[in-house]
Amino acid sequence: MQKAPAFFLLLALCCFAGQNVTLYAQQGGSGYDETIPDGEDDGSGESDWNRYIPDLYSKGDQTFTISAGTIFPIVFLNNGKVITHNFTPPVGGVGTLAYSRFLSPNFFLGGELEVKFNYTLGQNAVFIIPIGLRVGWQFVFRRFEFPLYAVIGMAPQKYLDLGYFGMYLKGAGSAYYRFNPNWSFGLSADWNWYPQWPMKDGKRTPDKDMYANIIGVALSARYHF
Repeated sequence: MQKAPAFFLLLALCCFAGQNVTLYAQQGGSGYDETIPDGEDDGSGESDWNRYIPDLYSKGDQTFTISAGTIFPIVFLNNGKVITHNFTPPVGGVGTLAYSRFLSPNFFLGGELEVKFNYTLGQNAVFIIPIGLRVGWQFVFRRFEFPLYAVIGMAPQKYLDLGYFGMYLKGAGSAYYRFNPNWSFGLSADWNWYPQWPMKDGKRTPDKDMYANIIGVALSARYHF
């Protein structure tokens, strides 16, 4: 008869432990926001996504971005002096394709290809095709993502029968909303620096150096894989 109390005590301890395990599983890092009511599941998994808060990125996560917007030439320098440029904003547009790969939850590397065009007061077009390497850091708050990045690369330029091949630098930031597991949408803004260091007879001509500063604003869509 003394075995009966011990048996019931053991049974009670097992039930208590099982409740603790269940409570831990409900409160653990599942990524779901329990404050959001459940929706009806249509079999597509969208109701689960509506309750899901994305975790930080993992090493190896990748994104592919498509952007389109307009550009605003702001300051042009010649031999250290601000000059009046032959543009009136907004004067052109930009399209961008970019790839990024995360090396940590926040740090990423990638590359980009752009096509920019400006129209002068005489309605002639200036074309710039920057190709660069980008490096950046991303902040995440729930479904909002804020990548900041810098780009360095080469930029072939064409105006009428004149051409130039030089470097460029860019600093940029974006704000995205993670619409679903595969896509996010947002707005990007950037500053671009295009130096031109012409040469004559194989020698530099510093008095003809030009430095263009251009700001761009674009709508962006980003695919996650």
